[in-house]
Amino acid sequence: MNSDEERRAIREELESMRENGARRQELSLHACKRLFFDLGIRPSMATVRDLTQTGSASDIPKDIDSFWERIRSVSKVRVGAGAIPKSLEDRAGELLGALFQEAMSHARSTLDEDRGSMQSEIAAAEQKIRETEIRREASEEAVQRAEARADSAWNRVRELEAARAAATTHDAAHHESLQATVSRIEAENETLCKRLDTEQATNAGLRDRIDALHTELRQSTEHYAQQIKDAVAEAERRVKPMLVELDSLRSMAATYQAGVREAGRKEFDFIQQIASAKARADRLDAQLREQSDEIDRLTAEIATLRGQQRIDPAVASVICELAGAGRLTADELASIGTSADSLASLPQRCPKCHEGEPELSHVDLRYELQCPECEHSSGMGGSRLEAIARFLSSSISAPA
Repeated sequence: MNSDEERRAIREELESMRENGARRQELSLHACKRLFFDLGIRPSMATVRDLTQTGSASDIPKDIDSFWERIRSVSKVRVGAGAIPKSLEDRAGELLGALFQEAMSHARSTLDEDRGSMQSEIAAAEQKIRETEIRREASEEAVQRAEARADSAWNRVRELEAARAAATTHDAAHHESLQATVSRIEAENETLCKRLDTEQATNAGLRDRIDALHTELRQSTEHYAQQIKDAVAEAERRVKPMLVELDSLRSMAATYQAGVREAGRKEFDFIQQIASAKARADRLDAQLREQSDEIDRLTAEIATLRGQQRIDPAVASVICELAGAGRLTADELASIGTSADSLASLPQRCPKCHEGEPELSHVDLRYELQCPECEHSSGMGGSRLEAIARFLSSSISAPA
């Protein structure tokens, strides 16, 4: 069996003694015996502390001194009275002196080693203290920044509420003005429709008149053509009056055609006015829809801000970390309530059995987190964060 296996066996023996109720002095004495007699190693504070995992820097040296005192008491040999030669006493004295010097030298070296080990541990502990202080200062700065962001968020919410009130007032006034404009446009549109009906009726009459004139013109043209054919013989004598009459008929036809064109132009103008009124009504309707969409967007933004104005996400994250570490009391968790529940994440595995996936139940505004494998439960809590904190804190304190 090598040294590592022997040390493992010693640790198992010490663990068995600790489970049986052995005290620290008994554990240290057993470790010294096994080191000295079985491994041939002089017991020191570091080696004994490594095996027993208990005792302070002042208690372990006392236990080692007690071990040496027992060794000296067991190995003490009484020398009877008798005549010892002087030279033998001198040689014995020199030997004892040399042994004492060697023991002192070895004790000093062991002391220096123990002192160096203790100084290293002290330096490591001081370094940990400094790092802890730095982390504490960083946490305080983070809390201050979170409070500043929370104040800024509250100011922003108040500004948005004031802007929303102003926007609501302005929108009400604008909506009333828009309704009045729409009513006026509808009245104008109705008037234009009536005028259009009148003009269409007039245009129908004009078309009938034009058709009648065309028919009359055609009949007159046929009649005059027949007269021209009949009066070919008299053409030389009556040519000039006929030309004058023909010019008159042409002027009458031109007048009729100009009237038709004027009626068509008026009809086109009326159609243009109707199209312009309809385009204006469409623009107003589009503007009304845009303002309605803007109002809906502002309402949704205000609702979102109201849902988020309870607590800043950074502050909620810090609170969740403190609750998961078990650093918040039941009163503090009750005062926080459900403000940070949106950022409180469930543990992936049960910290007690390390196999089950915890399940969160919500009944009658009460939360409970329970492991389906080992039935480890947090009990009913007033919020999701409280249930998670109690679930983790109960699993941490269970081994003690």
